[in-house]
Amino acid sequence: MHSRLFSEITIQGVTLSNRLTMAPLYLGYAGEGGTVSPMLLDHYRVMAQSGVAMVVVENATVDHPGGSGSNRTLRADTDENLDGLRTLAQTIQNEGARACLQINHAGRFAHAAPEPLAPSAVETFRRMPKALDESTIQHIIGCYAQAAVRAKAAGFDMVELHGGTGYLLAQFLSPHTNRRTDRYGGSLDNRQRFALEVLGQVKAAVSQLPVGYRFLADEWLPDGLQLEESRRFAKTLADAGIAYISVMGGTYESFSRPEIVEKSKQTGYMLDLAAAIREQVDVPVIAAGRLATGAIAEQAIAQGKTDLIGLARVLWADPQWPQKVRDGREDEIIHCDPSCGEACMQMVMKGRPAFCVRWPAEKMKAWKEKFV
Repeated sequence: MHSRLFSEITIQGVTLSNRLTMAPLYLGYAGEGGTVSPMLLDHYRVMAQSGVAMVVVENATVDHPGGSGSNRTLRADTDENLDGLRTLAQTIQNEGARACLQINHAGRFAHAAPEPLAPSAVETFRRMPKALDESTIQHIIGCYAQAAVRAKAAGFDMVELHGGTGYLLAQFLSPHTNRRTDRYGGSLDNRQRFALEVLGQVKAAVSQLPVGYRFLADEWLPDGLQLEESRRFAKTLADAGIAYISVMGGTYESFSRPEIVEKSKQTGYMLDLAAAIREQVDVPVIAAGRLATGAIAEQAIAQGKTDLIGLARVLWADPQWPQKVRDGREDEIIHCDPSCGEACMQMVMKGRPAFCVRWPAEKMKAWKEKFV
């Protein structure tokens, strides 16, 4: 059953035992100041025990506080966190999964920064970011490379550039947020320059370590990045040596739009974006977005819409999802239920570590006793 879903795939020399990955999911589990906490280690141990082939650790900042989304955003900008990152990578690998570290600069969404930075001064949730000058752009590109070197030194199997959710890499690509008139703005060739320079320096810094990309295919905003341009950018990334492309849609500005809220309740609501990108590239594509059953995930691969499946809240709600699917026990899966009003994300927005309201009572009690 589900033979494609549980088949191997090799990405630039790194073999994954099946087509299931944990997609990055920020839950506020890092310690204050972005340290690797016991809560974070416990979470990723459970995720790695689930049976997915690779776990992508979420959103480690390359520059603190200027690039940190919150004070609980994991940090990869300092050697002081290297031992913690090494323990984190080993914790995942000890359970049989490959470990990947996602690195990021939040740009205009850097809530830990007193003055956020962005390609252009475009107001964001009543905050006006400062437009980056070219010297700071070059500094940030170097920060990405240094963070990737730390990921490699910590023993991660891959590193992922966070170009999704409307963070800095996506901000340069988007005509909505990039109003520059220099060589980093205007045409798509110019707007993609920052991401390509980051990729180039990161690849040079980490040599053979595969570098993937969390990819924003459509902002779901009228004046934002849309598929026509993102498909062209995906091909450019593939030509530049990206290891894989992990596709998503939407940003913090579009997630709350009523039509997007309804769309996000649908099973496989981002699969069409992954399929559109996969048509353009010859590198593995990861699809995500409520791919909640084994049948849907298997069909997505069989139909050539994606190569791998990214499970985020699906896996968090029920870490036994892969084994239940493999065993034909899908009727026992605890599913993420959007009717809860995304209580987990509400907790995160309030700066609190999240738990899933769908967890069984005994698991909820154990979690609270251990961490609250």
